[in-house]
Amino acid sequence: AAQDAGYFNAEMAPIEVKTKKGKENMQKDEHPKPQTTLEQLAKLPCVFKKDGTVTAGNASGVCDGAGAIILASESALKKHSLTPLARVVAYHSAGCDPSIMGIGPVPAITEVLKKAGLTLKDMDLVEVNEAFAPQYLAVEKVLGLDPEKTNVNGGAIAIGHPLGASGSRITAHLVHELRRRGGKYAVGSACIGGGQGIAIIIENTA
Repeated sequence: AAQDAGYFNAEMAPIEVKTKKGKENMQKDEHPKPQTTLEQLAKLPCVFKKDGTVTAGNASGVCDGAGAIILASESALKKHSLTPLARVVAYHSAGCDPSIMGIGPVPAITEVLKKAGLTLKDMDLVEVNEAFAPQYLAVEKVLGLDPEKTNVNGGAIAIGHPLGASGSRITAHLVHELRRRGGKYAVGSACIGGGQGIAIIIENTA
């Protein structure tokens, strides 16, 4: 629904790719599958163990992607007469036991909020990168996240998780979604394999 409504258009740059049919202009992500039903998802087998909870339907897909963000100091903005889309309020990286690396966003978000002197109630939007649905649900439970303002247009399970690009994708999406909604603050986060978590708070400067 968010893709059809054009909520991602402002943060995407169409590219031309070579396919078997010739050159094709890619204007949107291929990963979302809006035709998927709950019945289809329920039939998918578990992937890590027989009685597990992770399936191909509730895990982020393997996909290609690239992202870029321009960061500038206040002096650079003045020197080059630039108008920023948002301001980086604070960021934080945290560590956790590698066996529960999916919980990494919890300490990262907790500490970045302390740095900024803000609370989750101050956040108009929250993004927690979904490596797997159970991983997100654990983070949601511990932090007490409001589902009405978390991953509002779908997360990595729906959109995809291109390693190395997800951080910029999440940040860029929060910037544009804050502006679209007229919100002020947003926090974005991700777990990192090996036992890490990272989080960033941005402020809408519009």
